[in-house]
Amino acid sequence: MTSSVTSSFRISNLNSVFVGETNKFRVSTVPGAHVGFIRKTVECKESRIGKQPIPVPSNVTVKLEGQDIQVKGPLGELALSYPREVLVKREESGTLRVKKAVETRRANQMHGLFRTPTDNLVIGVFKGFEKKLQLVGVGYRAMVEGNEVVLNLGFSHPVKMIIPDGLKVKVEENTRITVSGYDKFEVGQFAASIRKWRPPEPYKGKGVKYADEVVRRKEGKAGKKK
Repeated sequence: MTSSVTSSFRISNLNSVFVGETNKFRVSTVPGAHVGFIRKTVECKESRIGKQPIPVPSNVTVKLEGQDIQVKGPLGELALSYPREVLVKREESGTLRVKKAVETRRANQMHGLFRTPTDNLVIGVFKGFEKKLQLVGVGYRAMVEGNEVVLNLGFSHPVKMIIPDGLKVKVEENTRITVSGYDKFEVGQFAASIRKWRPPEPYKGKGVKYADEVVRRKEGKAGKKK
C-alpha cells in the first residue's frame, strides 16, 4: 500500500494537523494524549408558573400556619398542606407567593405544581368554578329532584346521583347541565362521574359530553366506498 497526501490535507508538524483548508480544524496527534471532559453544574431554572404572584381580593382571608394554608371567602373555606420542599409567604402588597425551601430537583417540581392549587383556592372561594355538560340523544334528559340529579340515558331505569355538599347543579332545557362550586377538584370529579354513565360514542355522537368537548366522529359501514 502507498500513502498519499491530497491537496485538502496539509501537515504542519508532528504535533498538529489541519484538516481542510477552508474549515481549519485542529486535531492533536501527540502520542498518549487524552481527551478530558469538564462537567458543569447546571442549575435548574425557576418555574415560570411557580414564580408568578397570586393576587388576593380584599374580601378573602388568608391564614398561614407553618406548611398549612386556610383561605376563606364569600363562597366557602378551603385548606391546603404543602410539602417540606416548598413554602408560601404573604407579601406586604397582600399577594401570595410560593417559594422553594431547598434547592433540589423535587423542590423544582413541587414549585410550579403547588402554585396552581394555591391559586385555585383563592379563585374558588372568591368566584367559584363551573363545568358544563351536554346530553345528546333522543330521549336523553336530566332533572334535579331535591339533592339528586336524575338522568335518563337510555337505560331501563333512570340514574340517580346525590349532589355532594358544596356543589350546585342546574339543568336547562332538560339537556344542559351546569355543575358549580368553590372546590375545583370536586366540581370536575362530579362532572366526570356524570359523563361516565354514557360517554359520547364516535359514530352518532350520542351520550354525555362536556360543552366544549369535540367528539371525533367515525364513518360507519355505509360510509365506506365500494
